Amino acid sequence: MPKTILIVDDEERMRSLLRTYLAAEGYRIITAADGCEAITLARREKPDLVILDVMMPNMDGYEFMKLYRAEDHQGAVIMLTARVEEADAVLGLELGADDYVTKPFSPRVLVARVRAVLRRAGMEAPPAAVLRVADIVLDRGTRQVAVNTRPVDLTPSEFDLLTALMEAPGRVLTRAELLDRVQGVAYEGYERTIDVHIRNLRSKIEEDTRHPRYIETVYGVGYRFAME
Repeated sequence: MPKTILIVDDEERMRSLLRTYLAAEGYRIITAADGCEAITLARREKPDLVILDVMMPNMDGYEFMKLYRAEDHQGAVIMLTARVEEADAVLGLELGADDYVTKPFSPRVLVARVRAVLRRAGMEAPPAAVLRVADIVLDRGTRQVAVNTRPVDLTPSEFDLLTALMEAPGRVLTRAELLDRVQGVAYEGYERTIDVHIRNLRSKIEEDTRHPRYIETVYGVGYRFAME
């Protein structure tokens, strides 16, 4: 069954262009002109991925993201933005986006990013393998995580980040290494985005984020998963 992608953009030309490219790749495409229409479609269609413009009337991309994640939708999200400031990209990630693409962009590049995000989201599941470190159990086959037997819902990026850290407990991974692992080699982003993902991840797995037990910060270098 083809994966469903929801394209949200107030420009009809952009919706048509992305529909053409992504439909040619075999995806099922639905579209919306603003966030209000998009959230209605998301509730009904449960898309596997949302391509979301930031600047839209009625309900912009940030407002949509807040509502989309608050309603516990698990579909991956790629945000489209004409803004180039790092703070705007970071805000999107903090709200639960998995990736962002700055306009203008090549449709072929976006298609590649769509494939990468869906792959990270488990649409192409890797062979089943379970990682157990400290009190955390991570199943790469089902992409499920439990902390002290308590199930934890992670975004695709958070899951990949935790996997990378748990695969090498005690080893320091630089922000660049983690960025490459989470976003892919073609990703042109800021290393600071890893800090955002780490903060979000800690809020879900740590009892005290001010004194993390699992994910340690190695100042000036990166992060490591603590060995007990």
